[in-house]
Amino acid sequence: MTLPVTEHLHPAATGLDTLPGPAVLGHLLAAQASALQAVSQALPQIEAAAALMAQALQADGRLVYAGAGSSALMAVADGLELGGTFGIPADRVLLLMAGGLPVDARMPGDTEDDADEGTRAAEILRAGDVVIAVTASGRTPYALAVAEAAQARGAQVIGIANAVGAKLFDHADVAICLPTPPEVIAGSTRMGAGTAQKAALNMMSTLMGIKLGQVHDGMMVGLVADNDKLRARAATMVARIAAVDELLAAQALVMGRGAVKPAVLIALGKAPDAALALLSETKGNLRAAIARSDKNGS
Repeated sequence: MTLPVTEHLHPAATGLDTLPGPAVLGHLLAAQASALQAVSQALPQIEAAAALMAQALQADGRLVYAGAGSSALMAVADGLELGGTFGIPADRVLLLMAGGLPVDARMPGDTEDDADEGTRAAEILRAGDVVIAVTASGRTPYALAVAEAAQARGAQVIGIANAVGAKLFDHADVAICLPTPPEVIAGSTRMGAGTAQKAALNMMSTLMGIKLGQVHDGMMVGLVADNDKLRARAATMVARIAAVDELLAAQALVMGRGAVKPAVLIALGKAPDAALALLSETKGNLRAAIARSDKNGS
C-alpha cells in the first residue's frame, strides 16, 4: 500500500535524535511554519465551508465535527469553543470521535478502523446538518463512513484532509486539501498536519461567526458572560461599542442577562424587551440593530 505523505521521512529526520535540543526545536518550528503554508492555497474552499456552516445555523441545522485520533482532537477543540466565542448553543454542535471522547489519557488507535461505528454514529444526522470530517490521510475508515452516511441522510459534508486526492473528498460537498509536507517525526500528524488542520478549522469557524453577526469590530459580541473574566470582557465591549462608562455597561449587562448584544442596545437607551425585538428583526446582527436604532431614535 502506498504510504501517505504524512508517513514519509522528513529531510531533517536523519540523525535527528543525535542533535542538541535547540537544533531539534529549530527543525520542529520550521516544519510547523511550512505546514501552515498549505492552508493559504485552500482559502476559497475554507470560505465556502464557512458559508455552509453559517447557513446551517441560520436554519435548523447543526454542526457535526467528526474524526479519529489527532484529527478528531483538532475538530473537537474547534467545536467546543463555538459556545464561548460565538454564543452558539451547545445543542447545535455535535462531536463524533472514533471510540468516543476521551475521559483520560488513553486514546486507542484501533477505533479509527471501525467503519461500522462511523455508520452507526451518523444515524443521528439529518438533512440540514453540516458535517466537518477531518482525517490527515484522507482515508480513515471511521471518518469516511461518517461522511458517506451523512450525505446519504441529506447532510452536507466539509472534508478536511492533508493528502491530495483523498478518498474523503469523494464524499465532500466542500473539499479542503491541506497538503502538508512529511512530519519531522514520521506519521505524527498531531504536529504539522494537526497545525494546518487547526488553523483551517479556526479560520472556518471564525468566518462563520462573522457571517452570523457574532463579531463586531473584531469583538466577540455573541458572548454571554458567565464568569468573572467574561463579565469583565463583556463590560469592556459594551462600553466601547456604546461609548459609555464601564459602570453603565455593567448595569446594562445585568439587564441583558450577560448577553453582549442586547446589553449594547440597552446601554444606548433601549428597554430590554425592545433590544431583544430589535435584534430579532436584524437576525442578531448588532451593527444593523444599532443603525436601525439610530434611524428610529432611542
